[in-house]
Parts: sequence; C-alpha cells; structure tokens
Amino acid sequence: MNIVGKTVVSVISVLLVVGVALAVVVVVHHQGNGKKVGVAAPSSSKSMVESVCSNTDYKEACEQTLKPLSHNLTADYKDFIKAAVQATVDQVTKSLNLSESLLVEASKNSSSRLKMSLEDCNDLLSLAISQLQASFSMVGDSNVHTIQDRSAELKSWLSSVISYAETCVDGVEEPKFQASLTKIYGQLKDALQNATALTDNALAIVSAISEILSAFGLKFNPNAIHGRRLLGETAIGKDGLPTWFSVSDRKLMALQTKGRVTPNAVVAKDGSGQFKTIGAALAAYPNNHVGRYIIYVKAGVYNEYITVEKNMVNIFMYGDGPRRTIVTGRKSYTGGFSTFRTASFSVIGAGFVCKGMGFQNTAGPEGHQAVALRVQSEMSAFFNCRMDGYQDTLYVQAGRQFYRNCVISGTIDFIFGDGSVVIQNSRLIVRRPMDNQLNAVTAQGRKERHQPTGIVIHNCRIVPEMKLFPDRFKIPTYLGRPWKEFSRTVIMESTLADFIQPSGWFPWAGNFALDTLYYAEYANRGPGARTNQRVHWRGYHVIGRNEAQQFTVAKFLDGQRWLPATGAPFLPNFK
Repeated sequence: MNIVGKTVVSVISVLLVVGVALAVVVVVHHQGNGKKVGVAAPSSSKSMVESVCSNTDYKEACEQTLKPLSHNLTADYKDFIKAAVQATVDQVTKSLNLSESLLVEASKNSSSRLKMSLEDCNDLLSLAISQLQASFSMVGDSNVHTIQDRSAELKSWLSSVISYAETCVDGVEEPKFQASLTKIYGQLKDALQNATALTDNALAIVSAISEILSAFGLKFNPNAIHGRRLLGETAIGKDGLPTWFSVSDRKLMALQTKGRVTPNAVVAKDGSGQFKTIGAALAAYPNNHVGRYIIYVKAGVYNEYITVEKNMVNIFMYGDGPRRTIVTGRKSYTGGFSTFRTASFSVIGAGFVCKGMGFQNTAGPEGHQAVALRVQSEMSAFFNCRMDGYQDTLYVQAGRQFYRNCVISGTIDFIFGDGSVVIQNSRLIVRRPMDNQLNAVTAQGRKERHQPTGIVIHNCRIVPEMKLFPDRFKIPTYLGRPWKEFSRTVIMESTLADFIQPSGWFPWAGNFALDTLYYAEYANRGPGARTNQRVHWRGYHVIGRNEAQQFTVAKFLDGQRWLPATGAPFLPNFK
C-alpha cells in the first residue's frame, strides 16, 4: 500500500487545564507478550502505579509516566488516567514541533511529495492533540459511573491518535542525501513511536477501568442515574425513537418518506438550489451550530474535492441515489499525491451521516493508491451509498464507522485503514487489476493490541465484476492481508463467490504479523467460504457464535448507543 501518508459533536470543551504536569523523558521499551495481566489490589500509592501499569505493553514508560503519583496519597483513579493522557499530549506535541521544523527545512530544497507528507503530518498531529485534550477533559468531567459508560468513546479517541501517528510515520519518507533533514527526521520518528507507545498505555489503562475502580475500592453500578446522557443512548419512546431526540431529529427520521424535512442547504449544479457546489454548501456551515445540519445534494456529477472539516459536526448529507448524485475525482499516488490527499471526499467532522450518494476515484488501476472516500469521523454512518475505485478505494482511517446497504468496489486493499468499522448488508465488488497484480479486499492497520479497531464484514456479498468474471480464477483474490502488526478483520455470515482463493488470506511480507494478527471467519456461505484449505497462521481462526458475537454492531461499535440517531437501519446482534 505504501501509504504516504470527534464525539460526535464535541460537546466537551477542549480545555487542557492545569492537570498533572509531567516533565518526563520517556524511553520506550516494548515489554508486551500479548498476554493480559490483571490489575492487582494495591497496598500503597507506589503499588497502585505498578497495578495500573500491569496491563500495559510498555510498562517502564508507564511507570515513569505515573511515578509522580506514587508520592501523592490523595490521587484518585482519574488522576492516573489523566496523567497517562497528559504524557501522550506532551509526546505528540513534541512530534508536531519536530514535524513543523522538518517542514521548514524541507521547504528550502526538497521534493513536493515530502513537503506534502509533512503538511499532512502536521494536520494529523494537530487533530491528535485535539483528541487527547478532549479525552483529558472527558476524564475530568466524568464520575465513577460515566467513566465506564464512556470508555468505548474514550478508547476510540485514543485509538485515533495512534492511527494519525502511524499515517505520519508511513507518509514521511526518510530524506536522502540531505544531512540537514536526516537528524530531525530521526527525532521525529522516535517521538512518534514514543507517542504511539504512550497512547497504547493509556488505552490499556482505560481497557482495565473496571479492575482499576475495584482497586480503588469503587464499584460500578449500572443502575445508577448518570449525571449526563450519552449522545445516542437509547431510551426508546412509543414512537420507536430515543426519548431524548430533538424535534428536528425526529423529523429527520421521516426522511425515509420524502419531503418531510426541510434541508438547511440545497446543492444543485443547474442552479435550482442555494449552492452549485458541495464545497460552497459546507463553507456556509454556521459556527457553533447545534443539532443536525442537513445538506441535500441533487442529482449530478460533482467534480470537486471535498473535506468535511473538524468543526463541521453532525452533518446529514443525502442525495438522489448513489448512481445519480456522485462526487468524483482522479488524484492518485502516481499523479504525485500522498495517499492521504488522493481522496475525492474526506470526512473529519464527527457524527457525519450520509445517504444515497456515490463517491468515485477514476484514476484507474495504473494510478495505484487512489482513494474515493476517506473517513475519520467518529460515530459516522453511510446508508445506500457507493464507493468506486481500484486500489485503496475506501480509507476507513479512524473512529467508529458503520456502512449499510452500500456497494464498494476495487482491487488491491480496497477497504483499508484503522477505524472500528462494521460493513453490513452490502456488496463488495472485486474489479480487474493491472496485469500481474493480485486482489485483496481488506488491509486493516491495527498497530497496537489494545486498540479496539478492526474491519467487520457482516452479511455481505463478495463478488467479481463482470469484466473480471471470465478470468476470475486467473487473478488471485484474497479476503485480506495484514498491513500492521495487530491487523484485525472478521468476515461473518457473508456470501463468498467461487473466485476467493482457497487459502483465503495473503501475507503482507514474509512472516510479518502472522502470529499477532486476528483474522476470523464465522458462518459464511458460498463456494468461496470453505475453510478446509485456509492459511495455517497462528492469528487465523474459524470461530463460533459466542466469539463472533463480539464483532456485532452492539458489541464492536457500542452501536445501540449512537446508531439510532443516524436513522440508518442496522442489525445490532445476530438474528
């Protein structure tokens, strides 16, 4: 792939107040062996530090980070989590400063691709800092009940930080024959690796929150009345919708029967709307908007590069159908762009919902990496949409994402990234690649084992396009390959056509990640679903119903808390 390269509405103010100041120089040593260690009951503040760090993979870094708390007899569980997050903020900030310095140097005499990748890096690290600051604030605002209730949200934010750091690491290639850049590049790479390790430590701590609360003599009571309600929490009223829905959100759900809602903005190429371009409609998004912002995009082919920015939260965008309302572009890696920048349509703002639209990248297989849709929107959903491309069609970069009744087409790694993603009741179409190339449906990028991320394909059909059909047995097609060390992909209750290779999965490079990945299949059907000749990797599994249940919408995305607000139909568990 050679990648070059919020919650929902940030109702949490991003205030990084005084918190726990840490002047810690962290030297990371990976100590994880893949085994989960429980949190033991402490007998002192020092042993509390050891207990909190017992589930982390970078224990030395964790204990250094939390060391100041070993002398604080009044420290509570929130202080430990905030200290872990603050240490990560420090490292990501250091990485951003180094990236900015490198960009200044690179701007003098380096290639446009290096400068582009560094600009991407700066944008991503700035987003990472915002995610960490929001995480810090969330912990500070939480109590013993909400901290556990919101752990899925917190873990998703922290995991996004790792995704952004990895995109930066992958994207910035080492400057060759430029001594002025080499030293800064090495420092940047080290800082990013440290930031990733510290974020994974924070994830491990949050993942063990129940044990940590117990160690502090606290017990979570799920029946307690919470101080605030989560966005998407499902107390269902007589009309079948969450009782806390606003009047406007209830009207929005009526969009299934056309004409029952008035959009905030209408886009039409023929001039019959308020705007002729999608970009212009997004530019009109009001500051500090509260509630859903609805954009209707009339039928037409919109040849423009779109980014739904970080501040553009809770947007609902719908078209006249995925073959009638189409956003298209043709940027590609061979055309001189970083993979990150090739996307025809990019979504950053949290809570994005899309219905009835198509997204294309027409660079063709010769363009290599060429993204049609890139999504890093937390709690986003796409319903009855279409994503067409070749290599790297759908970049599920970060955040919790749901796709239902969609069509996704491509060749190599055409669904890739490191979000927490469920694709349900959709059709995945494998296209003809260039000569001597293979096809891989997925390339999931989970870097650390505590990340809650992965790609789940549930009740879908994986089929060849008509152009590929006559030669479908001549061009090897696989379900996925491991882009990163802890790559995780689950395919369940889906129909696999006969062209899927009997081995099912393909290595990335030699034995890389074959022991640490998690690839699983459950109750698939069709001639390509036979598992008797599948790979014999340690990380590959044919699983049963109980294990597969962990990858349903309700479990994997905590979807029953937020998906009802999107209006998209979804199957929360197995039938």
